[in-house]
Amino acid sequence: QMPLVESGGGSVLAGGSLRLSCTYSKYTHSSPYMAWFRQGLGNAREGVAAIAMSDGSPFYAASVGGRATIARDSAKNTMYLQMNNVKPEDAAMYYCASGYRGGHLLNAEAYTSWGQGTQVTVSP
Repeated sequence: QMPLVESGGGSVLAGGSLRLSCTYSKYTHSSPYMAWFRQGLGNAREGVAAIAMSDGSPFYAASVGGRATIARDSAKNTMYLQMNNVKPEDAAMYYCASGYRGGHLLNAEAYTSWGQGTQVTVSP
């Protein structure tokens, strides 16, 4: 039973870009959708983007506007989140989610499997 593993977090300059990765197992994390969530200090867990694993169709939260891109590389069993023009409010713990069980794609309650998170900080 392989866990979901996020990577790519760290410190990014405001206005810069980040690229997060989530490694999954196609056998233990079979799911029609996967998603990225984030949780800032004192905030609820917030959906950032979701992706249909079949064809890569993306779904984005309004909060990230056009700055985020979600993708998956099936050959590498990896899901990515690219975010450009990073803002201070993007600082958060970012989580990879799988195990979709129904519901809104950007609702945390829709997912049953979570990674440990990767921390993103934003510096001036």
